[in-house]
Amino acid sequence: MSKIIFDHVCKTFEGGLRVLNGVSLKIEAGESHIILGQSGCGKSVLLKSLLGLLQITSGDILVDGISVKDKKCRQKYLRKFSILFQGNALFDSMTIIENVIFGANQVNSDKAKCRKIAEEKLLAVGLEKRVFDLYPAEISGGMQKRAALARAIAVEPEILLFDEPTSGLDPITGGVICNLLNDTIKSLGVTALTITHDLKVAEFLADRVSVLNKGNIAWTGKAQDMETCGNEFVENFHRASNVISRKSGR
Repeated sequence: MSKIIFDHVCKTFEGGLRVLNGVSLKIEAGESHIILGQSGCGKSVLLKSLLGLLQITSGDILVDGISVKDKKCRQKYLRKFSILFQGNALFDSMTIIENVIFGANQVNSDKAKCRKIAEEKLLAVGLEKRVFDLYPAEISGGMQKRAALARAIAVEPEILLFDEPTSGLDPITGGVICNLLNDTIKSLGVTALTITHDLKVAEFLADRVSVLNKGNIAWTGKAQDMETCGNEFVENFHRASNVISRKSGR
C-alpha cells in the first residue's frame, strides 16, 4: 500500500470557489515527492488538507490506510507527520535549543533526554553550539531554517513535509538548504512531500514531481522529463521557470 493516497480530493470554499478539483495521487514510502506549481494553484490547500487543517469537500486522503476523516485515529494519523514551515515558525521568545526541545517534548517527557535529542539534531543540521542559546532574531535566515529542520526531525516523524523550503533565501543559501534536506531525507529514510514553485528545488530533491494546475494534477514523472513530457502546460512551466532562473542568476 502507498504511504499517502490522495483519492479524488476536492475542496470548495464558501462562495463556490473550487481550489482542488479531484486530485488523485499516490506517494510511496521512502519517496521524496514534489508538488510543483505556480502561486495560487492549490499547493498550500492540498498540504493543509493532508494535515486536516482544512476539511475536504469530497474524496479522501489516506496515510498508511488511515483516513484524514477518521476522528478516532486522529492522533495516530498526525503523529506520522512533521513539517518545516515556509516561515520557519520558530518561537521568538525561546532560544534555538528551547525551540528544538519543544519539538522533542512532543514524543518524550524526559527533560534531560529531550535536551540531548535537541543537541544531537542541531549538530546534525550543521549548527554550532555557540548558537544554541541565541534567539531566532539573533541568527541568519539560513540558520533559522536549519533550526526549524532540527525541530521537525526531533519528533522522529515517518513523513516530512516541506512548505516552500527555500523561500526568502538567497540562491547560495537555498542551495545549501536543499543539500541539507536531501541528506536528511536519505539519512532518516523518511517519506518526504515538498510543495514549491521553484523548479530548481524540484530538480534537486525529487524522486518524482507532480505538477498542479487549476486544482488538479496535470502530470507526474521525473523532473528531468518535464521539458519533453508532451504536456503543454508542464513544458511551458518548465521553460518559464528556467528563464526566471537565468535572469536571477540561479
